[in-house]
Amino acid sequence: MNKSIQLRGIIFAGLAVILGAFGAHALKEVLPADRLPIFETGVRYQLIHAIALIVLSLVTQNTWTKRAAWALTIGIILFSGSLYLIATNSILPFTLGAWIGPVTPIGGLFFISGWFCWGMAAYRG
Repeated sequence: MNKSIQLRGIIFAGLAVILGAFGAHALKEVLPADRLPIFETGVRYQLIHAIALIVLSLVTQNTWTKRAAWALTIGIILFSGSLYLIATNSILPFTLGAWIGPVTPIGGLFFISGWFCWGMAAYRG
């Protein structure tokens, strides 16, 4: 078991629950209607991959599982984080540039990479 990976998963899962509640209650009143589903997508992907990190922490660790854990972690930060920023852009005290748009698919590539690495860990394990 890898406690570092497990702790990351637990923290991300807890934050997903907090952000989901925040989105459902506080943001519902202030965000344009078309932006709330974007925020909810970020929460959903964060929670799914947080649970994946927790499960990954319980399997036999090797180079591929560690790569998978880092890829999933970076994916959560980039994919979900960029969706949170995009969704709340209208209420942020600063302006987001055009740079934020490509961050989401880069985060998605990290998710794909993480699942691929986990598959390699299973194949070689």
